[in-house]
Amino acid sequence: MPCAGDRLRGGGHGRGFTRPGRGYAAEVEHIARPTALVLRALHLGDLLVAVPALRALRRALPGHRIVLATTAALEPLVALVDAVDELLPTAAPEALEWSRAAPDVAVNLHGRGPQSHRALDALEPNRRIGFASPGWPGPHVDEVAAHHAHERERWCAMLEWHGIAADPRDLRLTAPAGVSSSRVCAPVIVHPGARHGAKRWPVGRFAELAASLNCPLTPVVITGGADEQELAHAVAGAAGLGASRVLAGRTDLEQLSALVAGASLVVSGDTGIAHLAAAFGTPSVTLFGPVDPARWGPPADGPHIALGDASVRRGDPFADDPDPALLAVGVGDVLRAAARLRRKAAAAPPVPVASRTVAQR
Repeated sequence: MPCAGDRLRGGGHGRGFTRPGRGYAAEVEHIARPTALVLRALHLGDLLVAVPALRALRRALPGHRIVLATTAALEPLVALVDAVDELLPTAAPEALEWSRAAPDVAVNLHGRGPQSHRALDALEPNRRIGFASPGWPGPHVDEVAAHHAHERERWCAMLEWHGIAADPRDLRLTAPAGVSSSRVCAPVIVHPGARHGAKRWPVGRFAELAASLNCPLTPVVITGGADEQELAHAVAGAAGLGASRVLAGRTDLEQLSALVAGASLVVSGDTGIAHLAAAFGTPSVTLFGPVDPARWGPPADGPHIALGDASVRRGDPFADDPDPALLAVGVGDVLRAAARLRRKAAAAPPVPVASRTVAQR
């Protein structure tokens, strides 16, 4: 039976976060507290748009042990959400493994079903929270989508139907320890990669942008995953940046989170790092192609600008070549957006990265 083990501090608000482990004390805790199992076995951006829903569940179920079934690699961020007691490593709904007593509550934040609903049904929970499906009470996803454009809003609306108050604006994460919120003399992050070609801006444009943004006080660094090192080095080389500026493949998620939280600017396509910038309130310019920023973009009231031409959007997020909406964005457009953000930041008083209002908490 997976039980609580090593304790971590998540979010800075005093909530403990545990990794699965073994131990008598953890077993007693499982028995003493009912469990709410939440399924969201997806990627970085998917976790971050679900933060308001996770916090709403925490407020609504204060006596429950909240277990989040999600990708194991997301552990450093789950610890910052300040709403989860335990991460259950789960790569996909069909990979969900549960050998404990049936959870009191099962929450489907993964999708509308049927695979995710079936995975949770197999555990025979006492209560089901999710979108409408056979055996599942809830709102119909199409009806919710018609009234709520953004993914954050849709999950919160689903919870509201179930009587759980949720605020889609409650998305900010506390910065990792030791990260300054001043952003003075902080690096500019240029992230050229994306999971699919439809969301990847051309290398030449990223290189021209990196060269233009680079300066001694705010040096440009190129980030990416281990499989994006060649791309990152191509951008750095064409921009005249040394190999030391390429951080692709050299940072884990915890290190990348700290880098983003303290950066002066993040420029990327519509991918996970853009959601990280939104979560930490880091100024960002996000380049959108096949996906509408109204659904997956940053909050409108933050230091963020989304660029893309919806009039030429093809809309296939899995295509190998860049979407025309993305190609319509020029280097000058990004530089002007970055300048706007810098002027706005210079005129505003500094706000701590970790700030969250009482209402949001």
